Amino acid sequence: MTINTQLTKLILFCFALFLSVAGVAQNLKEQLDTYISSQHSSNTPGLSVLVAQDGKAIYANGFGMASLELDVKTEPKHVFEIGSITKQFTAVAILMLEEQGKLSVDDEITKFIPDYPTQGKTITVHQLLNHTSGIKSYTNLPSFLVMARKDMTPTELIDTFKNEPMEFDPGTQFNYNNSGYILLGHIIEVVSGTTYEKFITTNIFDKLNMLNSSYGSMTTLIPNRASGYSQAENGYKNAEYLSLTLPYAAGSIMSTTADLLKWQNAISANTLIKRSSLEKAINGSTLDNGDKIDYGYGWYTGSIRDSKTVEHSGGIFGYTSNGIFLPNENIYIIGLSNCDCGNVSGITKNIAAIVLGKPFLMKENAITLKTEKLKKWVGAYEFIDGVIRHITLENNQLSSLREGSRSLEIYPMTETNFIFDGGDTEYDFYAENGNRMVTMKVNGKTLTGKGIDKAVPTERQDIKLAPEVLESYVGVFQIQPGFSITISVKDNKLFALPTGQGEVELYAEEKDKFFLKVVTADVHFTRDANGKVESLTLFQSGQELLGKKVD
Repeated sequence: MTINTQLTKLILFCFALFLSVAGVAQNLKEQLDTYISSQHSSNTPGLSVLVAQDGKAIYANGFGMASLELDVKTEPKHVFEIGSITKQFTAVAILMLEEQGKLSVDDEITKFIPDYPTQGKTITVHQLLNHTSGIKSYTNLPSFLVMARKDMTPTELIDTFKNEPMEFDPGTQFNYNNSGYILLGHIIEVVSGTTYEKFITTNIFDKLNMLNSSYGSMTTLIPNRASGYSQAENGYKNAEYLSLTLPYAAGSIMSTTADLLKWQNAISANTLIKRSSLEKAINGSTLDNGDKIDYGYGWYTGSIRDSKTVEHSGGIFGYTSNGIFLPNENIYIIGLSNCDCGNVSGITKNIAAIVLGKPFLMKENAITLKTEKLKKWVGAYEFIDGVIRHITLENNQLSSLREGSRSLEIYPMTETNFIFDGGDTEYDFYAENGNRMVTMKVNGKTLTGKGIDKAVPTERQDIKLAPEVLESYVGVFQIQPGFSITISVKDNKLFALPTGQGEVELYAEEKDKFFLKVVTADVHFTRDANGKVESLTLFQSGQELLGKKVD
């Protein structure tokens, strides 16, 4: 065989290989375009998605609208608030300072914030990082919505929660906590001698050439910023204003999918911190009693289709996000949405499964089963974590109700396997010693439930009130300065709109007493001596919030 013949064959082989790889890439693009388009309408707020393998983008596309008002379609260039994915940057900044010898994650926080009231407890930097500090999260306080529009310094922000009672002893429980990352941002400032914004910009964004990433601002002009939206009763509305000084080191970064790939590549290549430091961040952690938790420092551990993942999601006024890295396959998926209503986590998980070649089944793939087949699994199931879920049957449709939550339909893939909408959570029913049993697969975990005899919680029954009675409740009720609940009537239904939140329907249990179905809460109205409504009381999460009618 001549050299020319060998060379020709080699060229032909390489060309054929190129066509084969190109064909696979094209097929994947078609699969992802089809799947995402089925989940995301073109006339809704946007979604920007990027998929990378071995550090290189193999898919990047935008769906929906970056601006509904200006009719601008979403493109990969658009900038989104990434919410709590910010915590990864904060955690890495802390680890960078540890490598510089300026702090240790085992240090007590009073070393850096001497006047912080620890209430006699020992709280470490480590416990702030992995959400085991026991400090109350300031975003769960009623005052958070009141101060949403107010610019605050880190110390002013810390003052809003530092005197709240501890929720548990440090190190004994995991409870996702934004306050801890506010404290971490302040510690970064104390140790580095510069602002959190400048530290992140200089040591991460500039170093990694993340040109479209920044510490967020509502006043600075951000090229290609996607407008933030929330769900409204009949469509969408502009998201409520939130000063980005408030999420701070827990959630204020803005970025693009391409820049976040640069971030993930730097993490994988140990560009910013050593591998030994990264291991502390991405492998979960343990409580003081040795129990394992899935959260490390800025990353959760999980699995998708038996492939290990390290990931984090984000949610903030007007935006949601989710980033998933599969270390064994070196695959990265990032999804950014400009609506705080989107199911970005579900979409990115399904994308990961598609890229792995193991797509989740969808409800469209469901089979039809006869009623007697479905009845076999009806009843209550107690899981090892103490949660009780009820399987109910109505109109030949099974649903799952977790006590204290709302009912969700489940769809049969076989006689024993059922999935929730989205496909990434499923039930496998079986019988053991004549007893109903079920395994639940969710977020890479398998939970076992044992059939028990327990009645389905009685659904609260609502009654109809006369239109003139409903109209008597209409008005604005001030809970505290800056936070009110607006009551309105539409189509003979009563609605409540809290400041900074979405509108919800109220259901009458009796005159002046209403309840919500989307969350566990009650609203009771009080009348004066003349029978005129003068106030309301919101009962939720053990709190009673009084609101006087001001309009």
